[in-house]
Amino acid sequence: MRLVAIGLAAGFFGALFGVGGGIVIVPALLLVAHLAERVALATSLAAVGFVALVGSVVYATQGEVEPGAAAIVGVPAAAGAILGARLQQRLARRTLALAFSALLALLAARLLIG
Repeated sequence: MRLVAIGLAAGFFGALFGVGGGIVIVPALLLVAHLAERVALATSLAAVGFVALVGSVVYATQGEVEPGAAAIVGVPAAAGAILGARLQQRLARRTLALAFSALLALLAARLLIG
């Protein structure tokens, strides 16, 4: 049931704010489902694929998707995902946790400041 709740929250916030994987799913998998960092990251990436597909279809039916822009952003993002996945396999667990925490803190500060 915890994983279902995490999925519902990720889908809701992903569609509402354009976030999900790193911002909702990973912390929830770490804190609520007690998964290891690498497992949470990998699970989040797999889940985001489903969330992105469904969200994209819903937005596309409303004419809100710009396919050219999506491709220009998506292709390099896929390449970045390959590089990021390879790098995270080489980082120590503690380094990975600190880097992710720092990213979330920076994002929060930036959003609060405006």
